Amino acid sequence: MSRQLVLDLGHRTARGRSDFLVSRSNAEAVEWIDRWPDWPARALVIWGPPASGKTHLGHVWCDVSGGTLIGPDDLRGSDAAQLRARSAFLCVDDADRLAGERDGEEALLHLYNYVLETDGALLVIAGEAPARWNVGLADLASRIKALAGAGISAPDDDVLAALMVKQFRDRQLRVGEDVVLYLLARMERSFAAVPGIVAAIDSAALERRRPVTVPLAREILDGYH
Repeated sequence: MSRQLVLDLGHRTARGRSDFLVSRSNAEAVEWIDRWPDWPARALVIWGPPASGKTHLGHVWCDVSGGTLIGPDDLRGSDAAQLRARSAFLCVDDADRLAGERDGEEALLHLYNYVLETDGALLVIAGEAPARWNVGLADLASRIKALAGAGISAPDDDVLAALMVKQFRDRQLRVGEDVVLYLLARMERSFAAVPGIVAAIDSAALERRRPVTVPLAREILDGYH
């Protein structure tokens, strides 16, 4: 095995969870979470691509604030007062999934208004920036677009490599730098691609009782879709 890959990345501990890797792609979003409760307003939005860690940041904020994470189904199934009764601080994950639904948009607007009117706080998490939401309700659109916040951008090599190394380690696999660099040069450039590739390599290594090497990585990546 080649020497283990060492990356000069900052990291933070998600309270009670695994380390959250910090890089240029997510530093601004992490900074907003770290600024709590010193936000310019009592509501904030964070957005980013799948598997980029935005929900993880939502859990971090809930741990720090004592808040509760909810999703679109919670808004569809409960009114604002019921949700606010769970906690003064609420994190709405996948909030943009409510865009385009009349009832969903009204539920999110009512929650926004009710939480802020009752001295609560709201963290909104989405896959797209607010300006790109297909919102039909004008009052909701204006409120969401006015929120402070930050997006998580596409990952750079450092954060992809660190994420890959971390996921291999989570599976108790020792992987050399040569394997990581080989995968980085050929894989899809996305957060979402990493878990599937790591899982496929892990499964093949276990099944064939082989160490994780470049030839094994090549074989799996060539057949990976």
